[in-house]
Amino acid sequence: MPGPIPNPSKKMDSKSMNRRTFIKAATLATAAASLPNILRSQGAGGQSPNNKLNVACCGVGGRGYDAVQGLKGENLVAFCDVDDERAAKAYAEFPSVPHFRDFRVMLDKMGGSIDAVTVSTPDHMHFPIAMAAIAHGKHVFVEKPLTHTVAEARRLAQAAREAKVATQMGNQGHAGEGARLLKEWVDAGILGDVREVHSWTDRPIWPQGVKPLDHSKMMPVVPHTLDWDLWLGVAQPREYDPAYLPFTWRGFWDFGSGALGDMGCHIMDGAYWALGLTAPTSVDPIGGIQTEISPPGASVVRLEFPARGAMPPVRWTWYDGGLTPPYPPELEEGRRLQDNGTLLVGSKATVLCDTYYGSIRIIPEARMKQVAPSLPAKTIARVGMSHFLEWARACKGGVAAGSNFEYSSRLTESVVLGNVAIRARRRIEWDSAAMKVTNVAAVNEYVAKQYRAGFGV
Repeated sequence: MPGPIPNPSKKMDSKSMNRRTFIKAATLATAAASLPNILRSQGAGGQSPNNKLNVACCGVGGRGYDAVQGLKGENLVAFCDVDDERAAKAYAEFPSVPHFRDFRVMLDKMGGSIDAVTVSTPDHMHFPIAMAAIAHGKHVFVEKPLTHTVAEARRLAQAAREAKVATQMGNQGHAGEGARLLKEWVDAGILGDVREVHSWTDRPIWPQGVKPLDHSKMMPVVPHTLDWDLWLGVAQPREYDPAYLPFTWRGFWDFGSGALGDMGCHIMDGAYWALGLTAPTSVDPIGGIQTEISPPGASVVRLEFPARGAMPPVRWTWYDGGLTPPYPPELEEGRRLQDNGTLLVGSKATVLCDTYYGSIRIIPEARMKQVAPSLPAKTIARVGMSHFLEWARACKGGVAAGSNFEYSSRLTESVVLGNVAIRARRRIEWDSAAMKVTNVAAVNEYVAKQYRAGFGV
C-alpha cells in the first residue's frame, strides 16, 4: 500500500481542479457504458497479493464509520471526507491511510491502487460519487437510499451492469435470516394471497416541514474543518447554515429524502423482495404537510403494485412521523405495534416484521406456534456474514451481493416515487417503461434533477 499522501488543502480540492480533470471525469462517465472491459482492467476485480480488497471510503464519519469498521479486515487504502471533524475518529484510528476532501482528487491520484469504493455521504452525492467510481472501473457500495431520484437509480444500475462491477446498497437486513425466511414462507404459500402490506416508522427524528432559512439578521460562519463547497457538491449554491449539518440534511429536499427515503429501503425491503415486486403503477400521498424545501413532518403514502404472474396486485401503505396502521384483528389484545415495522396481510396468515426483518412472526403468537411445524425447509442460500463482507466477497469474484444495484435500484425507485407523489401533492400514475408520470406532466421535474456543473454528471 502506498505511503500516506498529505491531505490536499481545502482550496486545492474545491477551487483548483483544472478543466482537464473535469473533462476527464465526464469522459470516463460516458466511457463506463461502452468500454467495460477496459475499465475493469484499471482495477475492478483485481486483488492484492494477500487476497484482500483495496478499499477507498467516501464519507468516514457517521454511517461512513460503519463502512470503515465493516471492512477493516480488507486493505483500507484511502479515506475521503469533506468534514475533518466528523472524520477525525477514522483518521485517528487509521493514521497511515491517506485522506482527501475531494473524491475526484482521490480517484485521480489513487485510482490505480483502489479496487472498490464505499459511498456514505448525504443522499444528493450518492450518484455522482458512485458513477465516478464505476467510470474508473471500481466496485461500489452505496448507503441507502441508493440514489436521490428515479433517473439516477436507472442510470447507476445501467452503468454498473455494463461495467460488470460488484455492487451493494447498504440495507443490511437483506443479508439477514429473516428476509430469507419470509421469502420462503411466501413462496411456499404459507401466507396465501398477499394483497395488502403496511409499513411504518417513527422517523423523522430530525426537523422536517422546515421553512426557508432566514439569514437577514445572522450569517453563520462555516467551520474551518468543513469544505462547504464540496459538501454542497452537485446541489445548487447557497449560504452555509448549521441547520443542514451534520444529520439534519435529511429534512431538506435538496440533500435528503425525508423519513420515507431514510427508512423505506430498510423497512420495505424484505416484503418487497418476498413478493417479487417491481415498480408501482400509481402512488397516492394521502396526508402530510410540507414546505417547498422540506418533506412533511408526518405522511401517509399508498403505492399500488400490479399482479405478477399468479400473484395478485398489492396495495402498500406507508406511514411515518409516528403514524401507524390500524391494529390488525390478529394482534393480541394488549400487544402494540413496534415503532418501525411491516405487516403483510395474507388470505391465510398475517405476518409482523421488525425494521430489518430480524424478527418475523405470524400473528397471533398462538397461530405462529400452530403453523411452526409445517413451515417450509430453508431453500435460499444464507449469507453468513455482514452485508459489507458479502459485497467484498462479490468483489473478489464470489456470488453477487443480494442488494446489488439490479435489485436495489428497483426498490429505491419505488421508495423515491413516494417522494415524487408527496412533492406533487396528488396521486401520480407511473409508466415505468417510459420512466414518467403520465397524468401530471409537470411532476416529472421530480423524477430527475439539475446538477451544479463541475462534478462529471
